[in-house]
Amino acid sequence: MQSIFEQARKVKLLIMDVDGVMTDGRIYYNAHGEESKSFNVQDGLGLRLLRSTGVRLAIISGRADRCVEHRAQALQIDHYYGGVHDKKLALAELLTCAGLSAEECAFIGDDLIDLPILTRVGLAVAVPEAPALVRQHAHYVTGCSGGKGAVRELAELIMQAQGSFDQILAGYLA
Repeated sequence: MQSIFEQARKVKLLIMDVDGVMTDGRIYYNAHGEESKSFNVQDGLGLRLLRSTGVRLAIISGRADRCVEHRAQALQIDHYYGGVHDKKLALAELLTCAGLSAEECAFIGDDLIDLPILTRVGLAVAVPEAPALVRQHAHYVTGCSGGKGAVRELAELIMQAQGSFDQILAGYLA
């Protein structure tokens, strides 16, 4: 765990996949063919708290849909890339835009499409539902499932490693 904390200490940008990470991976369609997803409110608070410490947030998702755009806006996600077919290219563009190196980034993903990012960032994280091959390329596998606290777990890990979590917690206990 010590090396994970050392890697997390360097994180200036948390990049996330959506389906299977910020959600449980299920997609719902209504009778009109409109899509919806379910997001975890505790993950959302974790992201807001992490962002308040100065760590920036980004989404790189293979799918583009309006509900994710709305969630990204509600959480004040700094960078949103939806409908991405080449995540390696999107990562390069994001790093240039953010003025950061891959070593200063954490990424949480859940499937093969995420490997081009997982294999390049300083802190690679997978959810437990990810295929074994994906988990093998992660520095850390969350205990919580995608859409059920995995993002919150990672946000708290980064804040603990960077020494900001106790101050945030104290604000709630005061």
